[in-house]
Amino acid sequence: MTTEPESFPRRHARTQRFTLGAPRAFTIAPDGSRVVFLRSASGTDRANKLWVYDMADGEEQIAADPGVLLGGASEELSAEERARRERSREGGAGIVGYATDAAVELASFALSGRLFVAELRAGTARELDVPGPVIDPRPSPDGRHVAYVAQGALRVVEAEGGNDLSLTEEESQNVTYGLAEFIAAEEMGRSRGFWWSPDADRLLVTRVDDTPVKRWWISDPAHPDRAPQEVAYPAAGTDNADVRLFVVDLAGVRTEVLWDRKRYPYLAHVHWSAAGAPLILVQARDQRSQLFLAVDPDSGTTRMVHADEDPHWLDLFPGVPAWTPSGQLVRIVDEGGARVLAVGERPLTSAALHLRAVLDVADEDVLVSASAGEGAEDPEIGQVHVYRVNELGVERLSQEPGVHSAVRAGGVTVLTSAVPDQPGAKVQLLRDGKTVTTVTSYAEHPGLSPRVTLTQGGARRVPCAVLMPTDYHGDTPLPVLMDPYGGPHGQRVVAAHNPHLTSQWFADQGFAVVVADGRGTPGRSPAWEKAVKDDLAEVVLQDQVDALQALAADFPLDLTRVAIRGWSFGGYLAGLAVLRRPDVFHAGVIGAPVTDLRLYDTHYQERYIGHPGEQPEVYSRNSLIDDSGLVDAAEPHRPMMIIHGLADDNVVVAHSLRLSSALLAAGRPHEVLPLSGVTHMTPQEAVAENLLRLQLDFLKRSLGLA
Repeated sequence: MTTEPESFPRRHARTQRFTLGAPRAFTIAPDGSRVVFLRSASGTDRANKLWVYDMADGEEQIAADPGVLLGGASEELSAEERARRERSREGGAGIVGYATDAAVELASFALSGRLFVAELRAGTARELDVPGPVIDPRPSPDGRHVAYVAQGALRVVEAEGGNDLSLTEEESQNVTYGLAEFIAAEEMGRSRGFWWSPDADRLLVTRVDDTPVKRWWISDPAHPDRAPQEVAYPAAGTDNADVRLFVVDLAGVRTEVLWDRKRYPYLAHVHWSAAGAPLILVQARDQRSQLFLAVDPDSGTTRMVHADEDPHWLDLFPGVPAWTPSGQLVRIVDEGGARVLAVGERPLTSAALHLRAVLDVADEDVLVSASAGEGAEDPEIGQVHVYRVNELGVERLSQEPGVHSAVRAGGVTVLTSAVPDQPGAKVQLLRDGKTVTTVTSYAEHPGLSPRVTLTQGGARRVPCAVLMPTDYHGDTPLPVLMDPYGGPHGQRVVAAHNPHLTSQWFADQGFAVVVADGRGTPGRSPAWEKAVKDDLAEVVLQDQVDALQALAADFPLDLTRVAIRGWSFGGYLAGLAVLRRPDVFHAGVIGAPVTDLRLYDTHYQERYIGHPGEQPEVYSRNSLIDDSGLVDAAEPHRPMMIIHGLADDNVVVAHSLRLSSALLAAGRPHEVLPLSGVTHMTPQEAVAENLLRLQLDFLKRSLGLA
């Protein structure tokens, strides 16, 4: 009896897109002796263990195994922890995050709401008896204490156990200390709410009061016996949570950090290092102005270090703001049409590079990730590289074409590289620029390799990826599947292997698949990203059309059979395509779409199209629907499959239900696929597998394919 191999959709779902078993979340000891990371035991195991690699003897050891620590019991997550993982799109289990002391001797982490610490040299782990459920435990820099959040309070316990106490007073159930509010975690890249001082004697702590935020209720229609979940959701144009910041010492004495919170209500980033005073970045609600403020931790007063303004909006970037060891401000700024690295008041890079993030700041240089800018001789489509930058110039550390990132400390660099012709990502440990070893990955091989061409399409040179069936060697035109994200923060055209796997699977079903990153997507130039100001709909849709039609001159595309599929912003874009350009698009899979832009959050939506109370016509023009029904829908009617998770607390299912109601009122046939118990992610194996199959069936039916 022969056993058929598992299908790609099943393996793709079971391995969480072939990410399980891959090493991640690296921390390097300041003396370069150890590298700490997370990795599960196989390509189908969700439970991450904490590992330590010894640079001297070249040996790996497990510092913490969740199966051992929990005695084989299954994990139990609090509602707060589930929400944190949803914000970070974390689908793993076991140890999904950890923090260390300054020497990287002690690590802390939470499992099932319980607090554990691991001695990294010894490779031992133990539980600390504290109130729970525990969220985000972090050791003090000296390793003597661990701070954590439980039941909305910031608490601290000795690392050896004992003397546990709350540093914050009890207030209403709407007030929490030490946690990031919804939009900070979802939109600002700030997942934390407390920061230790370098001297380990006090902390900066957020106080979040979400009383002003409107309440939404997310129910599970498949379980009518369960009460709806109450969610504080700051929809565009409504009130945000009230966020304050305090300096709190280990006795619980607190001093409020003072700034003009009415004018700059968003606490975007916080940095506290030995190189200078605590540093905070605060933004105006319209995100067109922001201040870099230094904090006096004794008085709570602040002084302005720098101010930025932009007529469109100001982006936030990983790793900044920061101080150099000599006390200069490090930031990423849009200047002269380019996105550059600035140290002090001096830009150190040119238009040849488009800065993405600051990875490390040292005495001699700043380590950054960047892609080719508009001023580069070679556009290097889809590539992101690691560079050393100082006043003498720029040196590229990553060489292979691909997408690279790095962590650095103590003369050791962890270089993570995803390249087009190899699955997964290769992780190298470098010392003085030379490879010491490669960290083993247990991720499964996908069993297929994308046949992808990276190119540019149309007069605007839209970055595109074109994927043909593996066994296709002719010139007979193929039906086309556009497979975009197409919006802010979502670059899909990348010079890497695994991001194109699902597109290749669709291609192997008989499609020419096109992925186009039009205006609004990241990685090219500030002007490219900001071209969508007040016009999310028309600009992004036109670039998809232009790219498709231009590519037809070079690839065998059958423009009489064009479908489009997408999720989240991609779902919104797919809806735009079939409703507004049915002359181009003949079917659409519309996954978790934002259809009424007033129902999405403040920080994201107001950045791009302003306040709905000030320019309601912009919201109406960019939405798929408005109060009167469909907006700018055209003839003829095209088949639509609308998919949405009923438990989604980010893009709530009301978006799809309102779209379906408007389509029904307009007499437009469509299909709706509700996903019970599914959030904005789809980690459930059976759901993720069958979603691909059902989409394929719909696309073939809709385009008249056998």
